[in-house]
Amino acid sequence: MYIDHSPRWKDLWLAVCMPFALSAFPLAAATTSDAPSTGMENTTMWMTVGQQRFAITLEDNPTTRELTARLPLTLDMSDLNDNEKHVTLQRPLPTQTYRPGTIHKGDFLLYGADSLVVFYKTFNSSYTYTRLGRIDNPAGLSQALGRDDVRVTFSAH
Repeated sequence: MYIDHSPRWKDLWLAVCMPFALSAFPLAAATTSDAPSTGMENTTMWMTVGQQRFAITLEDNPTTRELTARLPLTLDMSDLNDNEKHVTLQRPLPTQTYRPGTIHKGDFLLYGADSLVVFYKTFNSSYTYTRLGRIDNPAGLSQALGRDDVRVTFSAH
């Protein structure tokens, strides 16, 4: 028996058989109990400014895993451009940079490898960041952070 192994036949076989194979194994089934743990059992971090507390939903990435391992952190954050608070960390974090284009009020990002940034206004930006997370409800964030330097505590609880 002769079997034609040309690319044309392989493409036809894939086109016919793959939909059946994929339907037998839904994408959700690709996650197994043998999959390595990401280390992110809790995807929420808390930011406290004075008496106000804000929940931050974290991204699941190496940067946030290392950051949460350092919690709690109490940091004096400086104002920059009347739209963000930032602080330089003592030790850098791993990065996975991207260019967001638009920064949104409540974004929690890392600039470079060592500058934590909390944005309290929405604006366009050409800079690159590593996404850490987003403040769940940024209402009152501008007022809590104010225009001056501020002490902020990041914690797991």
